[in-house]
Amino acid sequence: MLKVADIETFYGPSQALFGVNLEVNAGEMVALMGRNGMGKTTTIRSIFGLTPASRGTIEFESHNLRRLPAYRIAKAGLGLVPEGRRCFPNLSVRENLLVTARPGEWSLAKWKRCFRAWRSDGHKWPKPSLAVSSRCWPLAGR
Repeated sequence: MLKVADIETFYGPSQALFGVNLEVNAGEMVALMGRNGMGKTTTIRSIFGLTPASRGTIEFESHNLRRLPAYRIAKAGLGLVPEGRRCFPNLSVRENLLVTARPGEWSLAKWKRCFRAWRSDGHKWPKPSLAVSSRCWPLAGR
């Protein structure tokens, strides 16, 4: 399903990833673990096109994603729920993925129910900069 082979990623002249390999098959859950500064975030950012890999291959369902922009990777079916403030705390991981990866499938009534539930947990309405949109959620697609 997802295969990452020998990717190398740079921040300017500094190399951050050196030949990273990863494979996730259908139905599997994989944890990417390591100490601070080991490249976990850079690996994820490279897969999703946010910090593009300069070498190697990133394939999802046999399609090469390495040179695609983030919105095209989202259209291919990959979604990212970032940690911290940018996810809805009362939604499950699956619901956060659905909201960010496929916003067109959600009706206005469903959005309102989600926000009402979120507010009922004592949260304030998100600022417009935190709203789900292709500007703030680069992988939301169009």
